Amino acid sequence: MTDVPRVVSREWLAAELDPVRVVDVRDAWEYEGIGHIPGAVSVPFDSFRDEEGDAPGTLPDVEDWNALLSRAGVANDDTLVVYDDTHGVFAARFVVTALAYGHDDVHLLDGDFSAWRLDHATESGSPNVEETEYEGRFDDDWPLVDAEDVLAALDTDAVLVDTREDWEYEEGHIPGAQLLDWREFVDEETRGLKPEAELRELLESRGITPDRRVILYCNTARRISHTYLVLDHLGYEDVSFFEGSLTEWETVDGPIETS
Repeated sequence: MTDVPRVVSREWLAAELDPVRVVDVRDAWEYEGIGHIPGAVSVPFDSFRDEEGDAPGTLPDVEDWNALLSRAGVANDDTLVVYDDTHGVFAARFVVTALAYGHDDVHLLDGDFSAWRLDHATESGSPNVEETEYEGRFDDDWPLVDAEDVLAALDTDAVLVDTREDWEYEEGHIPGAQLLDWREFVDEETRGLKPEAELRELLESRGITPDRRVILYCNTARRISHTYLVLDHLGYEDVSFFEGSLTEWETVDGPIETS
């Protein structure tokens, strides 16, 4: 679909359930035992993270990713909408992974399963899925950066954004990084994003403006996935994704500040 924002409302999804492929990244027991959005396929969060490599939690091998989506019945031309039950932070990791492997028509549901079922129908059981031959490949334009890139950026006007909690930031962060806990974007009552004006005001109050290069990090790339999608949704064009985050930074003995 064209002209669909990166983050879609629950009302939009309710009206478009038939033509889109909905992906549920909660644990399988939640999908099966609690219910799910009608027609959603189950792709649990732990199934698309590299837990065995040198940098746990980073992008899965592309062959594993293709096999996973093929089993879930996802086609390369599908419009995907992804959700979880944790304000979207786990779903965001799926969206970012899909983008990195070239699937641009992928979207985060604004709000989570708990928010959805307040006003919309759910179902139990698993839909019949016809396996596909999904073929993703890494997008060379995807804005991944490594520790060397981040180190070089310390002497520029780029703003590094630490998306973790304040106590983690205080224990140690990349020098000069601005703290912005990803949860500050979330409205606890609606379980979705705060209004756009509030989001922009929050970002600007931290010096995170569209005219600057933004570099995101956390510990293992889950929380920055949510922040990346919010910035993308707001039209930020120069956002870099430090996939290895502090896990990689510490392995290369990158400088650390405490406060």
